[in-house]
Amino acid sequence: MSAITTHVLDTTLGRPARGVPVRLELVADGNVTVLGTGVTDDDGRVSEIGPARIGPGPYRLVFDIAAYYAATAQTCFFPEVVLTFATPDTAQHYHVPVLLSPFAYSAYRGS
Repeated sequence: MSAITTHVLDTTLGRPARGVPVRLELVADGNVTVLGTGVTDDDGRVSEIGPARIGPGPYRLVFDIAAYYAATAQTCFFPEVVLTFATPDTAQHYHVPVLLSPFAYSAYRGS
């Protein structure tokens, strides 16, 4: 399993958001390195998107929300969700869920 994982839920439809393209990036000294890409599965999860071990630093998850909403024939205000977060304890697993609706989103540190 990747050290960083995610889960996307569509709160409008009340179900997992299947088919959301997601990219994991490392942000260091103004440089961005793509560590992995994935697409949410039937349960809205991406469990294999990057390395099993990570170093400290800011990481970014980029969600292509426009692609998901186009595929589900919905409109959206935010075509992309970009979440930047810190990983101070590299021995831990970081799970970052996202809750979507057409005009809002929220994210939190999951378990």
